[in-house]
Amino acid sequence: MTTVLTYLQFHLAFLVPLALFLIATGFVSRTRIERGGLVGRAVARRYWGGVAIVTGVALVYTIPWDNYLIARGVWWYGPDATLATLGYAPVGEYLFILVQPWLTALWLAHLTLPSSWPTVDRPIATRAAGLVLAAAIGVGGWVAFGTDSTLYLGAIAAWAAPVLALQWAVGAPQLWARRRLVALGTLVPALYLCLVDRIAIEYGIWVLSERYTTGVHVAGLPVEEAVFFLVTNLFVVQGLVLFRWVLDRRREPASSRTASAVESAFGGS
Repeated sequence: MTTVLTYLQFHLAFLVPLALFLIATGFVSRTRIERGGLVGRAVARRYWGGVAIVTGVALVYTIPWDNYLIARGVWWYGPDATLATLGYAPVGEYLFILVQPWLTALWLAHLTLPSSWPTVDRPIATRAAGLVLAAAIGVGGWVAFGTDSTLYLGAIAAWAAPVLALQWAVGAPQLWARRRLVALGTLVPALYLCLVDRIAIEYGIWVLSERYTTGVHVAGLPVEEAVFFLVTNLFVVQGLVLFRWVLDRRREPASSRTASAVESAFGGS
């Protein structure tokens, strides 16, 4: 199909308006980020500082992987869809990696972020279960990576596993305690990005290889793309929730942290 939209036009049509909408509506729900201790600019500054850190990590971690898959021929871009490339990826792809965490963070800022952290049962077991699950995802990914039809799906799983392992090893109990927040914060932007990704594929802005994909589609979207947006938004949401938890822990008095550590060793949070 002839390309109707360029990658830059895709950003202007689907990502910029959403960002502006979330920024505008964020003024209404801004107090949701300002709960739990300090209020006002200090809390907002910490929150967006966390977003900047998560975005930087996303860029460093995703760019080499992205370039490898494009070089491998897992996907490519329509001949008229890009203006310039850096490495194997178009500039628009780097912008997408940069913008996505901010969109997710803008949405998450509309939700009620944790102002306290409840005591959780069996934190060591929960972290261990998270590590086992992440390891299973990684092993499954490497196995799938060895077959052409599951190469892209395997690449996503193998790439996602180390991040999930780190996040779950650090804060699986806290994430599980806030699972509704994590689920809502993840699924809404993931669904939106799946929708616009489906449109981009339809108009040939980018093209997925039939050889390296399963051919399984969900509402017309390759299942690999749905998995990609699910895990990347999960990275962002879990990262921001854990960033808030770490800052809250640092603000606790030393005596409280010591008591909490003792409690954790015997089954508390």
